[in-house]
Amino acid sequence: MTKLLANKVGLVTGAGGGIGRAIAEAFAREGAKVVVADFNEETGAETAQLIRDAGGEAVFVRADVSDEAQVKAMVEQAVKSFGRLDIACNSAAVSRGSGPIHKFERKVFDDTLEMCLTNSWLCLKHEVEVMLAQGEGGSIVNISSNASLRGQANNTAYAAAKGGVNILTKSAAAEYGGKGIRINAVSPGVIRTPGLEKYFEEQPQMAAGLKSAAVMNRLGEPVEIAEAVVFLCSDRASFITGQLLSVDGGGAVR
Repeated sequence: MTKLLANKVGLVTGAGGGIGRAIAEAFAREGAKVVVADFNEETGAETAQLIRDAGGEAVFVRADVSDEAQVKAMVEQAVKSFGRLDIACNSAAVSRGSGPIHKFERKVFDDTLEMCLTNSWLCLKHEVEVMLAQGEGGSIVNISSNASLRGQANNTAYAAAKGGVNILTKSAAAEYGGKGIRINAVSPGVIRTPGLEKYFEEQPQMAAGLKSAAVMNRLGEPVEIAEAVVFLCSDRASFITGQLLSVDGGGAVR
């Protein structure tokens, strides 16, 4: 059976753990050569090694994707390592804090926008540039969040940033669809990641509500996000662009 991403070269940011790691591993499992990018050298290198141990091809690139010079170098390294870039998932995101708007610090808000929205724009900019130069199209998936769909009290900076990712995705899709580059977004619901567990510890009053957010009455798993990303990056999604796919167990309709 032909693998969905056979003969493709993929890049995944934030691939050192959680959803990003699951996406990188799914890319490799479906036949792609994978560039694993993360600012954490230890966990990023671990993801690349896990892929190689499973029989896949992967290289690790250390990159802070809120820094344009590092983003440019990351994409260049992908091409240097594997000769091209066909698919990418911009998964890296860091929320710098939570709390009521009237007590929120400007720097925390600005940092959250930089780490959750501006970084996605920077990655798109340089990924698209390479794909245009290749002249063979490509597929890019941004990771959004269900927090962007209807807002989230005490988490407004992150929700606003991810709302920006949604419109960034649609605008980019409108710009580059005619060049054969498809750009979509996946919006996870409440997914069982180390970051979520930490959030539960910091905001215990939010834990019970988030755990029951999905109509399916369970948390999602990182691999369930990864499968959606693989589909959107594959040729099976060849007529899909500019879309936001919620993978949330029905959380958006509760």
